[in-house]
Amino acid sequence: MIKVLFFAKLSEQLGCRELQVNAELVQDTEQLFAYLNEQNNQWPAILKAQTWLKAVNQNMTADNVKLNDGDEVAYFPPVTGG
Repeated sequence: MIKVLFFAKLSEQLGCRELQVNAELVQDTEQLFAYLNEQNNQWPAILKAQTWLKAVNQNMTADNVKLNDGDEVAYFPPVTGG
C-alpha cells in the first residue's frame, strides 16, 4: 500500500486527510495523481486548480517519482513565509 497524505487547505477542500492506495494500481507519482482524480467527482477541480507541492517519503520533489509498496506521498499547498 502507498500512504497518501493531504495537508492544510487541500485536506479541507478534499474532505480527506489520508488514504491508502494499492501499490499495484500506480507505478509513479503521475499515475497516482491521475488515480486520485478518479476517486471523487469533485476532486479533479480541486486537484487541478493549482500546483500542489509533493513529497515522497518526506523528500520534496517536483519530478515524476517511481513508487513502491510502503511509500508515503504527501500533497500540500505552496508555503509562504514572512
